[in-house]
Amino acid sequence: MKLIIACTTENLIYVIYLNYMNKTDVKIENTIILGSGPAGLTAGIYAARSNLEPILLTGSTPGGQLTITTEVENFPGFENGIMGPVLMDIMQKQAINVGVNIINESAIEVDLKTYPFIVKTQNQTFLTNSLIIATGASAKFLGIDGENRLMGKGVSGCATCDGAFFREKNLIVVGGGDSAMEEALFLTKFASSVTIVHRKDSFRASSIMQERAFKNEKIKILFNSEIKKINGENKVESVIIFDNKHNKEYTMPIDGVFIAIGHTPNTKLFVNQLDLDEMNFIKVQNITNTSKEGVFAAGDVSDPKYKQAISSAGIGCIAAIDTMHYLEDKNLL
Repeated sequence: MKLIIACTTENLIYVIYLNYMNKTDVKIENTIILGSGPAGLTAGIYAARSNLEPILLTGSTPGGQLTITTEVENFPGFENGIMGPVLMDIMQKQAINVGVNIINESAIEVDLKTYPFIVKTQNQTFLTNSLIIATGASAKFLGIDGENRLMGKGVSGCATCDGAFFREKNLIVVGGGDSAMEEALFLTKFASSVTIVHRKDSFRASSIMQERAFKNEKIKILFNSEIKKINGENKVESVIIFDNKHNKEYTMPIDGVFIAIGHTPNTKLFVNQLDLDEMNFIKVQNITNTSKEGVFAAGDVSDPKYKQAISSAGIGCIAAIDTMHYLEDKNLL
């Protein structure tokens, strides 16, 4: 068994327990991957092909955000597009075929103050010489009636992913930051009209983004307004809007609702263990290196800007290669 340096009382007790039980054959994994979206699965494929024998913990949403999308037209290799859940199923099968050990559990605790690192799930504890974090980010939604039911049927959190399905349609974008302006401007390439709905009387977006939105003839603005309900059976048909300035509600016919109120990176496990930015995304250097040696990040968990499946997959590849080089440099392979 390799030397374990424990820096917390709990883990020191754990190490003493292993020695007491004479667990000299305790396995220390080469790498563990957290997350099963495009970044995590691609990292797994590359790690497995590098003979790292990776373990991948799927997390609470196997397949990540693509499992709640409909058709994906911008992932290379599928000339007629592909359904998001189908794409993730194909990627998972490929990962399994090349040797990724996929475990349908979530990490509930990660200790990066020890080495090897400790990763705990509800049912087991792992020791690992490296860690690839691909836990993604969760889009913030409104939590209103009709939102979940019509997700993928006119309700979306990604204009880049779904905008092309709304040609000559009338759309709403909810939000007031740069993301909302970017979504609205992108959607004008396809839609007949885009209405930005914002609950306050001014945007928080940068001046340049506001100027672009105000100048675009296809964009309308509704300040002091909130969506209270999304109506429709198998597609979005209308929304109920509350005018909080005049204290009145009205129904607005609409074909699609894009929520652009931000994303929350899934980094709760790493607070006070890794350097995070002001929005709690993991800070990286040289693409995947975190503030802790031997810990790498890929995908939306460290990408507040692009948030695309293909860019996440690419960074997942880089994270696996960086992990292999790290283990080789430390003579751990």
